[in-house]
Amino acid sequence: MLRPVSFVQPARIEYGSGKARALGDLIAGWSDRRVLVVADAFNAGRTDLLGLPAQTHVFSRVKPEPDLPNLDELLDEARAFAPDLVIGFGGGSAMDLAKLAAVLATSSKGLRDIVGVGKADPRSIGLIAIPTTAGTGSEVGARALVTDPSSQSKMAVESRHMVADLAVVDPDLTVSLPPAVTAATGVDALAHCAEAFTSRRAHPLIDIYAQKGIALVGQYLARAVADGSDVEARAGLAMAALYGGFCLGPVNTTAGHALSYPLGTRYGVPHGLANAVIFPHTLAFNASAQTAKTATVAELMGFDGTKLFDSAHRYCLDLGIEMRMSKLGVPADDLPSMAEEAHGIRRLLDFNPREIASEDILAIYRAAY
Repeated sequence: MLRPVSFVQPARIEYGSGKARALGDLIAGWSDRRVLVVADAFNAGRTDLLGLPAQTHVFSRVKPEPDLPNLDELLDEARAFAPDLVIGFGGGSAMDLAKLAAVLATSSKGLRDIVGVGKADPRSIGLIAIPTTAGTGSEVGARALVTDPSSQSKMAVESRHMVADLAVVDPDLTVSLPPAVTAATGVDALAHCAEAFTSRRAHPLIDIYAQKGIALVGQYLARAVADGSDVEARAGLAMAALYGGFCLGPVNTTAGHALSYPLGTRYGVPHGLANAVIFPHTLAFNASAQTAKTATVAELMGFDGTKLFDSAHRYCLDLGIEMRMSKLGVPADDLPSMAEEAHGIRRLLDFNPREIASEDILAIYRAAY
């Protein structure tokens, strides 16, 4: 409790049904704004939900695992359009690229210049984050991740200047998510909360959000997967993802995310799905180092604490998640190289509650294969 912690969040968070349609009531001078919307192809097709002003340009080519060329495309269009406001509209990938566009479009720096913590210049462009999934919590975060194709690894940027001025969390936007995406992104939100809760950097200020997020996933994820029109379940998951986002800035994730990254960067496995495949394995691996907190996670989720791995794994299977890496396009002969890559992600693994060697990671990959 005495350890200092930094908790930087958007100046304004709007949560609730219909909030996305009310942007014009939330932003001063809305009709005169030059707005750049950053979205994937699906969400680009429903920007009419936002009631955008006349001077709007939509970048519609956000990739599921955005890389440097994808960011460069966006920056070219952003500089040509010269927006005064950028909106990230979609999942974590869209919101991450929007953050980077807001700080880089008018800067002399490139992405490589700002990799790390606190290296981005102050921005003159407004930034709004509107999630359309209930998973990443990126709408309230200060980080963005982009894949470097040359190294097949994620480059992480963290800056208070990438925190949105306004985060709009509207559960209505998630109703259209198919069951598979609902399930995977929901487990991603769960992983954010559980990993932060059991991290070596865990803090009482953040634990309260982590526990509430876990409880909400346990209460609502299966319901939302079974019935996507269950608006109460959708609202609960949107709130869980928001709480997970609160956990990421001050504490962040640990081994679960480190081990999931190579699945996305090398083989294009969606972020939420990659985390779901790994989640039961790292939860069980870390249990001996965080006995009491892991027992709390199990209780909040309804897992059998005496058979933790089996119970967590069955939970994910029952959501319809494919839990075998071999079925996700990952070749068996690359597992050792993936393990070495994951072991090198020290910004996450240094705070894992239990020391994890590359041999341990390889064993987890093989068990998940």
